[in-house]
Amino acid sequence: MLSADSAALVRATLPAVTGALDEITARFYAAMFHDRPELLDGMFNRGNQASGAQRRALAGSIAGFATALLADPGTRPDALLSRIAHKHAAVGVTDDQYTIVHKYLFGAIADVLGDALTPQVAAAWDEVYWLMAGALIGREALLYQEAGVRPGGVWRPWTVVERRTETPDVVSLLLRPADGEPAPRARAGQYVSVRVRLDDGVHQLRQYSLSSDPGDDLRRITVKRVRGEAGGPDGEVSALLHDDVRAGDELLLSAPFGDVFLDEPADAEAPLVLVSAGIGCTPMTGILAHLAAVGARRTVLVLHADRSPAEHALRAETRELVGRLPGGSAVFWYERPGPWEPDARTGLMDLSGVGLPDGATVFLCGPLPFMSEVRRQLLATGVPARRVRYEVFGPDLWLPTATA
Repeated sequence: MLSADSAALVRATLPAVTGALDEITARFYAAMFHDRPELLDGMFNRGNQASGAQRRALAGSIAGFATALLADPGTRPDALLSRIAHKHAAVGVTDDQYTIVHKYLFGAIADVLGDALTPQVAAAWDEVYWLMAGALIGREALLYQEAGVRPGGVWRPWTVVERRTETPDVVSLLLRPADGEPAPRARAGQYVSVRVRLDDGVHQLRQYSLSSDPGDDLRRITVKRVRGEAGGPDGEVSALLHDDVRAGDELLLSAPFGDVFLDEPADAEAPLVLVSAGIGCTPMTGILAHLAAVGARRTVLVLHADRSPAEHALRAETRELVGRLPGGSAVFWYERPGPWEPDARTGLMDLSGVGLPDGATVFLCGPLPFMSEVRRQLLATGVPARRVRYEVFGPDLWLPTATA
């Protein structure tokens, strides 16, 4: 719980700190990586560092946590903390790293705020930091325990048993544990981290959703080649997986994590709506495969938008899985329709005219502008915000409130 004195100081300085967070986080990462370059080897995403996405996500999480504490000093913003804890566990964050982050983050705050950072203000924000860190450490310890791994020891070698081209820019890799031991428990909708060594010797991590039923010892990831935008670099890990990885190769995968998953019993009756765009279809396909495997009879509506049927990864498989569900149906939107999907709608996803089932839980995944617009449409139709669950690929730069 945030003390009353600290709450008053944080409230008074929140606008100044929030306004300077981009500069603070930029200095924080620069100083930390200068002194601790090993953290860039297998812990932090170089692409997100170069684009600024990671520092914007860090700034947003700090501001969001502080704002929640001010609204209710005894609260814990569970959705925010859960999402961060799962991301941290998936890359093997350990307790001692919070002390490292604290050192460089507060050094950056002091550099940027200067004389405005009095000892009293610093102590108040220190309290905020350790409340957040303590909550995350506790959650991550529980996640490691549930996964049956030691803190940070999430890695295990897996063998690629099959590689399949889905579209010109998307491949699927089917994997089996290389040690012959059973696969760890996974929930439909979760993701794993993949750890690879690049040509310059640096290890990099990326998260990929499990795109098949996670109920057996085979797991599948479906990877889109990331093309650099606005002069930015291409995705390093996706390029390696596309260009170099073949059947028989080994990859290091983390235990499965992710707080957006199907957590209801096989005989649940509440309707589901699975909404996606582009490569955001991957967790939805994993959920569909699980529902088909357990013989689910509930209403399941699949809504997907893409550029064209040819670019819609796992399209035929999605159709096949929907056909195996007695209550399954699907609607697709394409900017450039094709003969493979004659009943598809043209253009961007528009939920007007789509009969959304009452009382449905909605899973949402895709590019941030897409998710923001579709979530707005869902709320406008009367879907409660608490029933909309979303997955973000990469740093979470979109942190909707419970009502917006």
